[in-house]
Amino acid sequence: MDTLKKTSKLKSVAVIGNYLPRRCGIATFTADLCEALTAELGAGIDVSVVAMDDNDEGYKYPRRVKFQLRENKMAEYLQAADFLNVHQYDIAILQHEFGIFGGENGSHILMLIKNLNMPVITILHTVLEKPTEEQRAIIMGLAKHSETLVVMSNHGASILREIYAVPESKIAFIHHGIPDLGFEDPCFHKETFGVEDRKLILSFGLMHPGKGFEYAIKALPEIVKKHPEVSYLIVGATHPNILRDTGDAYRQSLHQLVNRLELKNHVQFINKFVELGNLCQYINAADIYITPYLNPDQIVSGTLAYTVGAGKAVISTPYLYAKELLADNRGIIVGFKDHIAITKEVINLLDNDNARNAMRRRSYKFGRSMIWKEVARKYMSTAAEALERLRGKPKVKFADSPVPGSVDEHPEPKLDHLMVLTDDVGILEHANYTVPIRTHGYCTDDNSRALIVTSLYHTIFKDASVIPMTQKYLAFILHAFNTANRHFRNRMSYQRQWMDEVGSEDSHGRALWGLGVAVKHAPLHPDDSLRHMAMQLFASGLDVMDKFISPRALAFALVGLHYYLEVYSGDARAREIRSLLANKLHNMFKKNMNDDWPWCEDIATYSNAKLPHALILSGQGMQNKEIYDTGVKVLRWLVDIQTSREGHLSIIGNSHWFKRNGKPSSFDQQPVEAMNIIDACVEVYRSTGDAIWLEDAHRAMNWFLGHNDLNAPLYDFKTGGCSDGLQPHGTNENKGAESTLSALISMLIMQGVLGQEVLTYNSQKI
Repeated sequence: MDTLKKTSKLKSVAVIGNYLPRRCGIATFTADLCEALTAELGAGIDVSVVAMDDNDEGYKYPRRVKFQLRENKMAEYLQAADFLNVHQYDIAILQHEFGIFGGENGSHILMLIKNLNMPVITILHTVLEKPTEEQRAIIMGLAKHSETLVVMSNHGASILREIYAVPESKIAFIHHGIPDLGFEDPCFHKETFGVEDRKLILSFGLMHPGKGFEYAIKALPEIVKKHPEVSYLIVGATHPNILRDTGDAYRQSLHQLVNRLELKNHVQFINKFVELGNLCQYINAADIYITPYLNPDQIVSGTLAYTVGAGKAVISTPYLYAKELLADNRGIIVGFKDHIAITKEVINLLDNDNARNAMRRRSYKFGRSMIWKEVARKYMSTAAEALERLRGKPKVKFADSPVPGSVDEHPEPKLDHLMVLTDDVGILEHANYTVPIRTHGYCTDDNSRALIVTSLYHTIFKDASVIPMTQKYLAFILHAFNTANRHFRNRMSYQRQWMDEVGSEDSHGRALWGLGVAVKHAPLHPDDSLRHMAMQLFASGLDVMDKFISPRALAFALVGLHYYLEVYSGDARAREIRSLLANKLHNMFKKNMNDDWPWCEDIATYSNAKLPHALILSGQGMQNKEIYDTGVKVLRWLVDIQTSREGHLSIIGNSHWFKRNGKPSSFDQQPVEAMNIIDACVEVYRSTGDAIWLEDAHRAMNWFLGHNDLNAPLYDFKTGGCSDGLQPHGTNENKGAESTLSALISMLIMQGVLGQEVLTYNSQKI
């Protein structure tokens, strides 16, 4: 069966990704791909778009966009899957880039594609050689639920095979599409821009610090000495995300550099997003194109593809895509940040018209296979082959698998009450109903939990509005650290007076827990200052941990160490302390536990699940199966004894706790206990893939929503607050910090795990 017959069976195509008028490279790519597919398939074929929105208002899209999906609304990913399934599209083509979807590293997209009935072709705009564990899991999840992964370079295909173990049969190499431009003399187009008497050097694309334009500018003084007719044109608006997070500082730094080097007559900035037609005019007018990018791992570049395909003389730094595209003398490679080399190569090209034009001809000839018409045909052929393979083999949906629950079963966290409890110092500890009680002041415990909430919230929802709150909580913990004795204070009055010089061991451990989470998850914009501050405080707080004996303090610190070491895995001191604390906690269990009472003390009191959680994380990080297995065994016991006959969570109450040879107290039940159970169960689910642990986490989450001993909801959907406990007569209607933060952390953990693919438990983890 030939390609024409195969592709004629395509009746409808859905493309998922950013779309114009959203301003970014993927939006342009998606629009161009849709136009090319429509041109090749014919007007009767439905080529539709599911557009990713990075704001609640969305954009004024053309009619081709049939569904708008807000990147941070996890429930909408399921709605989008349902929409595409109901409309029975033949094939879905996903544009994948880590930064355009919600969840950690864009994990929410897995919720969409694994619920689609039709085959999926995923176009990878980034393929990382050194991914984090989460990034690797996401790519492997995409591979699992896609018929084909498309890469735009041969090196990208090699990375998929070698780093991600993706089989060759699932990988397709298709060039980045380019407009079909003629091979023309730049002089024919220079009059349009008033540079007909100039040699024009061009760079273009959305501006951000990774572009390295400053090195091209630094090369100009020596160039203009030899060729005073040179003009350098930098075309493109600042990337919207950069503009939102850090403003236009990078562009302003370039302007200042131009002024210092006295190049105002030779450098021009076009500060706007240029439409394709206008962009082609700039490309046609250029004599030399420079791409001085700074990221060596960049696996694709639309701007480079455009200029090579147009037959331009190109000078580039040696990022992966450039080395491949400019091979065989189709361009010139210079070192990163090497403006002297740029100077030399530009002068050589301007001095030698024959060499420059020969390079142009080689590039233009190579680019004929990259024009959108040819690229669209390859996508059509790939889609037809995917349909052919799946004939008679229906795709298994995620909903049909045994993994329990779905994202729309639980509410998204609402931060309204958290904001009410937070003033310019930090979060107040207690509330009378929903009104903060100022006389009770503040504590490090709650500000540490609040730091966890805003850090996780930003990771999942990419909401910059939580950054000022994160700064407040981090500032409180910084102020709490007593440099004289290396301990964190805990309690502060409303008058900003510390009530202690040394807090409890538990509060010290909680501070390290919060700081560890912040090291991994705190917002990195506008710069890395929050992470750096958290890292320094965390390291300072470790100094006294070797003397601690409280099992809960050890557990809190170990959980913080796990997150810290995920970012700074080479920190030998932190690894040594983790080993010391983990073994100390593990020995507490070994000395006291037996088959009937697998606990480290003769009474189970508060924050119980945090102890096995710490053993589970530490066992993974230390490759110690005994510690890991002890944690799992203890957690299983804790969950089982707190599961009622009716199947709901029944938490050990704090009136007299649970003593060896006794019975668990029924009341008061505290939200912090449910949160710790969720956190621990989710980790075992991630490490084993065993759905029973996710069921346990759902059970604990439902405790907040009314599936408890009194059928009484504790979480307030209107305010985002949580009642302070479950008492014999009902809920405690006061909504203080600990309870509210426990509910929010629980929801964030569930949001995170339901948007991610399962990480398989294997020998690499234990």
